[in-house]
Amino acid sequence: MESVVALFREPQQAQGVLADLQARGFDRDHLGFALADVVAEDDLAQATGVSPELGAPGGVTNVIRGIIVGALSGLSLTVPIWLLFLAFPATRIYQEGGLLACLFGLIGGAGLGGLFGALTGGDHGDYVKLLRRMGVPAAQADRFAGGIRSGNVLVIARDPDGTRADEALTLMRRHGALRLEDALGGGRLQSERRGNDGH
Repeated sequence: MESVVALFREPQQAQGVLADLQARGFDRDHLGFALADVVAEDDLAQATGVSPELGAPGGVTNVIRGIIVGALSGLSLTVPIWLLFLAFPATRIYQEGGLLACLFGLIGGAGLGGLFGALTGGDHGDYVKLLRRMGVPAAQADRFAGGIRSGNVLVIARDPDGTRADEALTLMRRHGALRLEDALGGGRLQSERRGNDGH
């Protein structure tokens, strides 16, 4: 199965290309999209009948990230107190207690971070991993995922026979698919697009 992937600045562009792909005979089950704005995601799903694409489960990466962030957070809370104990002569007698507090902050923070990382490990949010499984090179998959984080909309068209990928790509370009170089930092959440100025 060949997959065609593209980023769009606006959900309306994604809606247009998804509608055109379906009109050209692409099965709705072979289409998908992803964006960071959950409200716009629900609107787009209802307008097109296409289900949002779930990223791959985060797995052990979330646990490791949780341990590191938790340990750093624990240290950031306890080290300043220990430094205060050292700064004032009258409180230097408590410096060993401050060191123990740092140690417990490190261990406790790492433990809690790892626990919360494990709890979110089943969260389907890893689009890099999903795109890698679809055959997208690592560097491009990372940029596509960055494009989603920047507020752009990712559209995926899967071609089971591998004969209509060019047609899907042409349709996506016609609807304003972004070049990867232009994708990062350019998008905004749908809620930000509907500001007071109407833009």
